[in-house]
Amino acid sequence: MTESTATAVLPEPEAAAPNLSKEEGDPQNALTRQFTDEEWKAVRELRGRLSAIFNEAYPARETAKAGPITLWGVKIDPENASDARVSVVLVKFLRARNLNVADAQKMLLDTLRWREEFKVEQACAEEFPDGIFGGLGRISGHDTHNRPVVYNLYGANKNLNAVFGDVERFLRWRVAFMEQCIELLDFETVDQMVQIHDYDGVSMMAGRDANQKAAASQASALFQNYYPEFLSSKFFVNVPGLMAWVFWLFKPFLSAKTLEKFSMVGSGPKTIGAALLPLIDATQLPKRYGGEADDLA
Repeated sequence: MTESTATAVLPEPEAAAPNLSKEEGDPQNALTRQFTDEEWKAVRELRGRLSAIFNEAYPARETAKAGPITLWGVKIDPENASDARVSVVLVKFLRARNLNVADAQKMLLDTLRWREEFKVEQACAEEFPDGIFGGLGRISGHDTHNRPVVYNLYGANKNLNAVFGDVERFLRWRVAFMEQCIELLDFETVDQMVQIHDYDGVSMMAGRDANQKAAASQASALFQNYYPEFLSSKFFVNVPGLMAWVFWLFKPFLSAKTLEKFSMVGSGPKTIGAALLPLIDATQLPKRYGGEADDLA
Protein backbone atom coordinates (compact mmCIF):
# COMPACT_ATOMS: atom_id res chain seq x y z
CA MET A 1 0.00 0.00 0.00
CA THR A 2 1.05 3.58 -0.58
CA GLU A 3 1.61 6.18 2.08
CA SER A 4 -0.15 9.50 1.75
CA THR A 5 1.78 12.00 -0.32
CA ALA A 6 0.24 15.09 1.23
CA THR A 7 0.06 16.72 4.61
CA ALA A 8 -2.37 19.50 5.30
CA VAL A 9 -2.85 22.13 7.92
CA LEU A 10 -6.11 21.47 9.70
CA PRO A 11 -8.52 24.41 9.66
CA GLU A 12 -9.37 26.23 12.85
CA PRO A 13 -12.73 25.12 14.26
CA GLU A 14 -15.46 27.55 13.36
CA ALA A 15 -17.66 29.02 16.01
CA ALA A 16 -21.20 27.67 16.02
CA ALA A 17 -24.45 28.68 17.58
CA PRO A 18 -25.30 26.98 20.89
CA ASN A 19 -27.31 23.80 20.49
CA LEU A 20 -28.82 21.08 22.60
CA SER A 21 -25.43 19.45 23.20
CA LYS A 22 -24.14 22.45 25.15
CA GLU A 23 -27.01 22.17 27.58
CA GLU A 24 -26.25 18.50 28.10
CA GLY A 25 -22.52 19.05 28.53
CA ASP A 26 -21.42 16.84 25.64
CA PRO A 27 -17.78 17.18 24.59
CA GLN A 28 -17.40 19.27 21.46
CA ASN A 29 -15.22 19.60 18.40
CA ALA A 30 -15.62 21.28 15.01
CA LEU A 31 -17.67 18.39 13.62
CA THR A 32 -20.01 17.90 16.57
CA ARG A 33 -20.82 21.62 16.54
CA GLN A 34 -22.51 20.96 13.20
CA PHE A 35 -24.90 18.36 14.63
CA THR A 36 -28.59 19.16 14.70
CA ASP A 37 -30.62 18.75 17.87
CA GLU A 38 -32.21 15.65 16.34
CA GLU A 39 -28.78 14.17 15.71
CA TRP A 40 -27.67 14.87 19.28
CA LYS A 41 -30.79 13.17 20.62
CA ALA A 42 -30.12 10.09 18.49
CA VAL A 43 -26.40 10.05 19.39
CA ARG A 44 -27.18 10.04 23.11
CA GLU A 45 -29.68 7.23 22.71
CA LEU A 46 -27.26 5.13 20.65
CA ARG A 47 -24.46 5.87 23.11
CA GLY A 48 -26.67 4.54 25.90
CA ARG A 49 -26.95 1.23 24.07
CA LEU A 50 -23.21 0.70 23.57
CA SER A 51 -22.73 -1.77 26.42
CA ALA A 52 -25.50 -4.00 25.07
CA ILE A 53 -24.11 -3.70 21.53
CA PHE A 54 -20.59 -4.67 22.62
CA ASN A 55 -21.92 -7.55 24.71
CA GLU A 56 -23.83 -8.92 21.71
CA ALA A 57 -20.99 -8.30 19.25
CA TYR A 58 -18.38 -10.07 21.39
CA PRO A 59 -20.22 -12.76 23.40
CA ALA A 60 -17.01 -14.70 24.04
CA ARG A 61 -15.30 -11.77 25.75
CA GLU A 62 -15.84 -11.62 29.49
CA THR A 63 -15.29 -7.86 29.56
CA ALA A 64 -17.20 -7.09 26.35
CA LYS A 65 -20.09 -5.42 28.10
CA ALA A 66 -17.83 -3.03 29.94
CA GLY A 67 -15.76 -2.19 26.85
CA PRO A 68 -14.08 -0.11 25.66
CA ILE A 69 -13.33 -0.91 22.03
CA THR A 70 -11.35 0.98 19.39
CA LEU A 71 -12.95 1.63 16.01
CA TRP A 72 -11.07 3.57 13.29
CA GLY A 73 -8.60 4.81 15.86
CA VAL A 74 -11.29 6.15 18.20
CA LYS A 75 -11.63 4.63 21.65
CA ILE A 76 -15.31 4.08 22.41
CA ASP A 77 -16.02 3.61 26.11
CA PRO A 78 -19.65 3.18 27.23
CA GLU A 79 -18.66 4.43 30.67
CA ASN A 80 -16.80 7.54 29.53
CA ALA A 81 -18.24 10.11 27.10
CA SER A 82 -15.33 12.55 27.30
CA ASP A 83 -14.16 12.20 23.68
CA ALA A 84 -16.15 14.16 21.10
CA ARG A 85 -14.82 11.89 18.35
CA VAL A 86 -17.03 9.09 19.67
CA SER A 87 -20.10 11.15 18.80
CA VAL A 88 -18.66 11.75 15.32
CA VAL A 89 -18.30 8.00 14.77
CA LEU A 90 -21.76 7.20 16.13
CA VAL A 91 -23.49 9.86 14.06
CA LYS A 92 -22.12 8.20 10.93
CA PHE A 93 -24.18 5.10 11.60
CA LEU A 94 -27.21 7.23 12.45
CA ARG A 95 -26.98 9.35 9.31
CA ALA A 96 -26.60 6.22 7.21
CA ARG A 97 -29.88 5.00 8.69
CA ASN A 98 -31.79 8.30 8.61
CA LEU A 99 -31.39 8.78 12.39
CA ASN A 100 -33.31 5.58 13.13
CA VAL A 101 -31.56 4.47 16.32
CA ALA A 102 -32.62 0.83 16.10
CA ASP A 103 -31.37 0.55 12.51
CA ALA A 104 -28.12 2.34 13.38
CA GLN A 105 -27.65 0.00 16.34
CA LYS A 106 -27.99 -3.00 14.02
CA MET A 107 -25.54 -1.47 11.53
CA LEU A 108 -22.96 -0.85 14.26
CA LEU A 109 -23.46 -4.37 15.62
CA ASP A 110 -23.11 -5.89 12.14
CA THR A 111 -19.99 -3.81 11.51
CA LEU A 112 -18.28 -4.96 14.69
CA ARG A 113 -19.14 -8.60 13.95
CA TRP A 114 -17.94 -8.30 10.36
CA ARG A 115 -14.62 -6.76 11.39
CA GLU A 116 -14.00 -9.74 13.66
CA GLU A 117 -14.99 -12.30 11.00
CA PHE A 118 -13.11 -10.56 8.19
CA LYS A 119 -10.06 -10.07 10.43
CA VAL A 120 -9.58 -6.46 9.39
CA GLU A 121 -6.48 -5.94 11.52
CA GLN A 122 -4.80 -8.94 9.89
CA ALA A 123 -5.70 -7.63 6.43
CA CYS A 124 -4.10 -4.28 7.30
CA ALA A 125 -0.90 -6.05 8.36
CA GLU A 126 -0.78 -8.29 5.28
CA GLU A 127 1.93 -7.64 2.70
CA PHE A 128 0.32 -7.59 -0.74
CA PRO A 129 2.36 -8.14 -3.92
CA ASP A 130 3.50 -4.71 -5.07
CA GLY A 131 3.65 -5.89 -8.66
CA ILE A 132 -0.09 -6.62 -8.55
CA PHE A 133 -1.59 -4.03 -6.23
CA GLY A 134 1.14 -1.40 -5.93
CA GLY A 135 -0.24 0.92 -8.58
CA LEU A 136 -3.95 0.53 -7.97
CA GLY A 137 -4.43 2.92 -5.05
CA ARG A 138 -3.00 6.35 -4.30
CA ILE A 139 -3.70 9.03 -1.69
CA SER A 140 -2.62 12.48 -2.81
CA GLY A 141 -3.62 15.96 -1.72
CA HIS A 142 -6.82 17.22 -0.18
CA ASP A 143 -9.91 19.12 -1.25
CA THR A 144 -10.88 22.64 -0.20
CA HIS A 145 -12.39 21.24 3.03
CA ASN A 146 -9.15 19.39 3.87
CA ARG A 147 -10.63 15.99 3.02
CA PRO A 148 -8.02 13.57 1.61
CA VAL A 149 -8.32 12.69 -2.08
CA VAL A 150 -8.09 8.99 -2.87
CA TYR A 151 -7.36 7.62 -6.34
CA ASN A 152 -8.30 4.16 -7.60
CA LEU A 153 -6.42 3.53 -10.85
CA TYR A 154 -8.11 0.60 -12.54
CA GLY A 155 -5.89 0.65 -15.61
CA ALA A 156 -2.63 0.57 -13.64
CA ASN A 157 -2.37 -3.21 -13.92
CA LYS A 158 -3.42 -4.69 -17.25
CA ASN A 159 -3.26 -8.22 -15.82
CA LEU A 160 -6.78 -8.35 -14.44
CA ASN A 161 -6.47 -12.06 -13.71
CA ALA A 162 -3.68 -11.26 -11.28
CA VAL A 163 -5.74 -8.55 -9.60
CA PHE A 164 -9.07 -10.36 -9.39
CA GLY A 165 -8.04 -14.01 -9.74
CA ASP A 166 -8.14 -14.38 -5.96
CA VAL A 167 -11.29 -12.49 -5.00
CA GLU A 168 -10.73 -12.85 -1.26
CA ARG A 169 -7.21 -11.44 -1.53
CA PHE A 170 -8.48 -8.50 -3.59
CA LEU A 171 -11.11 -7.76 -0.95
CA ARG A 172 -8.49 -7.88 1.81
CA TRP A 173 -6.32 -5.44 -0.15
CA ARG A 174 -9.28 -3.16 -0.83
CA VAL A 175 -10.34 -3.10 2.83
CA ALA A 176 -6.73 -2.51 3.96
CA PHE A 177 -6.45 0.42 1.55
CA MET A 178 -9.73 1.85 2.84
CA GLU A 179 -8.49 1.57 6.42
CA GLN A 180 -5.28 3.36 5.41
CA CYS A 181 -7.36 6.20 3.98
CA ILE A 182 -9.40 6.42 7.18
CA GLU A 183 -6.20 6.85 9.18
CA LEU A 184 -5.95 10.33 7.60
CA LEU A 185 -9.26 11.38 9.18
CA ASP A 186 -8.99 12.93 12.62
CA PHE A 187 -12.75 12.90 13.41
CA GLU A 188 -12.18 16.37 14.85
CA THR A 189 -12.36 18.49 11.71
CA VAL A 190 -12.41 15.87 8.93
CA ASP A 191 -14.36 12.60 8.75
CA GLN A 192 -14.85 12.02 5.02
CA MET A 193 -12.80 11.60 1.85
CA VAL A 194 -13.07 12.28 -1.88
CA GLN A 195 -12.63 9.33 -4.22
CA ILE A 196 -11.56 9.47 -7.87
CA HIS A 197 -11.97 6.27 -9.87
CA ASP A 198 -9.80 6.48 -12.97
CA TYR A 199 -10.48 4.06 -15.85
CA ASP A 200 -7.68 5.29 -18.11
CA GLY A 201 -6.14 2.28 -19.82
CA VAL A 202 -9.12 0.01 -19.23
CA SER A 203 -10.19 -1.50 -22.55
CA MET A 204 -13.85 -0.97 -23.35
CA MET A 205 -13.72 -4.20 -25.33
CA ALA A 206 -12.68 -6.28 -22.34
CA GLY A 207 -15.49 -8.23 -20.79
CA ARG A 208 -15.81 -8.85 -17.09
CA ASP A 209 -15.37 -12.41 -15.90
CA ALA A 210 -17.05 -13.97 -12.89
CA ASN A 211 -14.22 -13.00 -10.53
CA GLN A 212 -14.30 -9.35 -11.54
CA LYS A 213 -18.06 -9.21 -11.11
CA ALA A 214 -17.85 -10.88 -7.71
CA ALA A 215 -15.07 -8.56 -6.55
CA ALA A 216 -16.97 -5.46 -7.63
CA SER A 217 -20.27 -6.49 -6.06
CA GLN A 218 -18.73 -7.72 -2.81
CA ALA A 219 -16.52 -4.66 -2.37
CA SER A 220 -19.48 -2.35 -2.97
CA ALA A 221 -21.55 -4.27 -0.42
CA LEU A 222 -18.78 -4.09 2.19
CA PHE A 223 -18.41 -0.34 1.92
CA GLN A 224 -22.16 0.18 1.84
CA ASN A 225 -22.76 -1.93 4.94
CA TYR A 226 -19.69 -1.37 7.12
CA TYR A 227 -18.19 2.04 6.27
CA PRO A 228 -21.00 4.56 6.79
CA GLU A 229 -20.74 8.14 5.59
CA PHE A 230 -17.03 8.13 4.79
CA LEU A 231 -17.56 9.27 1.23
CA SER A 232 -17.96 12.96 0.50
CA SER A 233 -18.04 12.56 -3.28
CA LYS A 234 -16.91 10.08 -5.90
CA PHE A 235 -15.86 10.87 -9.46
CA PHE A 236 -15.55 8.35 -12.29
CA VAL A 237 -13.04 9.78 -14.78
CA ASN A 238 -11.66 8.73 -18.15
CA VAL A 239 -14.67 6.52 -18.69
CA PRO A 240 -15.35 5.84 -22.40
CA GLY A 241 -18.92 6.44 -23.48
CA LEU A 242 -19.49 2.78 -24.27
CA MET A 243 -18.51 1.86 -20.72
CA ALA A 244 -21.42 3.55 -19.01
CA TRP A 245 -22.03 0.23 -17.28
CA VAL A 246 -19.23 1.17 -14.90
CA PHE A 247 -21.49 3.75 -13.28
CA TRP A 248 -24.59 1.57 -13.21
CA LEU A 249 -22.64 -1.41 -11.97
CA PHE A 250 -22.87 -0.05 -8.43
CA LYS A 251 -26.54 0.90 -8.46
CA PRO A 252 -27.99 -2.37 -7.12
CA PHE A 253 -25.66 -2.29 -4.12
CA LEU A 254 -25.87 1.35 -3.07
CA SER A 255 -28.49 3.55 -1.52
CA ALA A 256 -29.98 6.49 -3.39
CA LYS A 257 -28.27 8.79 -0.89
CA THR A 258 -24.88 7.34 -1.80
CA LEU A 259 -25.57 7.44 -5.53
CA GLU A 260 -26.21 11.18 -5.25
CA LYS A 261 -22.50 11.58 -4.44
CA PHE A 262 -21.44 9.92 -7.70
CA SER A 263 -20.42 11.89 -10.80
CA MET A 264 -19.53 10.49 -14.22
CA VAL A 265 -16.80 12.59 -15.87
CA GLY A 266 -15.34 12.34 -19.37
CA SER A 267 -11.70 12.16 -20.44
CA GLY A 268 -8.82 14.60 -20.75
CA PRO A 269 -7.34 17.16 -18.31
CA LYS A 270 -9.63 19.98 -19.42
CA THR A 271 -12.84 18.01 -19.01
CA ILE A 272 -11.79 16.40 -15.75
CA GLY A 273 -10.45 19.66 -14.35
CA ALA A 274 -13.76 21.39 -15.02
CA ALA A 275 -15.42 18.87 -12.71
CA LEU A 276 -12.73 18.61 -10.02
CA LEU A 277 -11.22 22.09 -9.69
CA PRO A 278 -14.31 23.59 -8.00
CA LEU A 279 -13.69 21.07 -5.22
CA ILE A 280 -9.91 20.53 -5.32
CA ASP A 281 -7.43 23.39 -5.60
CA ALA A 282 -5.14 23.24 -8.64
CA THR A 283 -2.09 22.94 -6.38
CA GLN A 284 -3.55 19.72 -4.95
CA LEU A 285 -4.70 18.18 -8.23
CA PRO A 286 -2.24 16.34 -10.54
CA LYS A 287 -1.70 17.74 -14.02
CA ARG A 288 -3.23 14.68 -15.65
CA TYR A 289 -6.55 15.75 -14.09
CA GLY A 290 -6.31 19.41 -15.02
CA GLY A 291 -4.42 20.69 -11.99
CA GLU A 292 -0.90 21.94 -11.34
CA ALA A 293 0.46 19.33 -8.94
CA ASP A 294 3.06 16.71 -9.81
CA ASP A 295 1.79 13.41 -11.06
CA LEU A 296 0.80 10.67 -8.63
CA ALA A 297 3.90 9.07 -7.11
